[in-house]
Amino acid sequence: MSTVPDDGVPSLLVRLRGLRPSLSPAEDRVAEQVLADARAAAGMTISELAAAAETSETTVLRFCKRLGLRGYPQLRLALAEAATGVRPTAPTSDISAEDSVDDIVAKVAYSDASAVEETAQTIDRAALTAAAEAIARAGRVDVYGIGASALVAMDLQQKLHRIGSMVFAWADPHIALTSATLLGPADVAIGISHSGTTTETVEALSLARTRGATTVAVTNFPVAPLAEGAHHVLATAARESSLRSGATASRIAALTVVDCLYIAVAQRDLDRARSAVEETRRAVAGHHARY
Repeated sequence: MSTVPDDGVPSLLVRLRGLRPSLSPAEDRVAEQVLADARAAAGMTISELAAAAETSETTVLRFCKRLGLRGYPQLRLALAEAATGVRPTAPTSDISAEDSVDDIVAKVAYSDASAVEETAQTIDRAALTAAAEAIARAGRVDVYGIGASALVAMDLQQKLHRIGSMVFAWADPHIALTSATLLGPADVAIGISHSGTTTETVEALSLARTRGATTVAVTNFPVAPLAEGAHHVLATAARESSLRSGATASRIAALTVVDCLYIAVAQRDLDRARSAVEETRRAVAGHHARY
């Protein structure tokens, strides 16, 4: 049985994490209380949650509206439902000085596994379909990513190139801007940034859009600047901490999106894609060491 909701709607907690950069400081304190213990927050009155977050009941109500909820009763119900899917003993906290090696392994593994599972819930199916269709018919696809996101961009280039797509991954900001300038309505530009605020990637994607290209953003925060310049937004759901900024979880989440995008493109001409993959496999077969 599938664990993905039928409507593809991400859980309340996943959506909340994606919205945090757009919240006011007072609203973010409410978010922090909710994310720290959704089960406990579901049992609080509006006055108790406001007091715990050191804010007002009005702010809590505004927080509810930001999540698309009518009021506080709906928030409590949604939190109670969301909390049923959270394991009480889940190792969700950051690495501490007291952690054993077993603790480290458990926390890292949980974080990475959660990134994949929650990203699968978060991906906008309509946006994924539209992006795949645009790539399948594109004359050229440019992918922009800086730092850790450049690794994801190169992975997408390698995957799509193997099935015959004309794809280029650019990590140099100047070359990315030069490339974006030369795109047109028949092309696709993809920007990858966990934060969605990487200036170089935002600039390249925005420029590509002004040239008429179809633009796609892969980011953890759908309200970030990168998403504003995109026709289609594919959101990830990775949790990063101060110590694990740029950690594997964010890359695994983005790679999950990239893999889904690749398969969705390949599916549009599956026989051709399979043939291309087999031919490219044979082309490099002689470069594998034998043992």
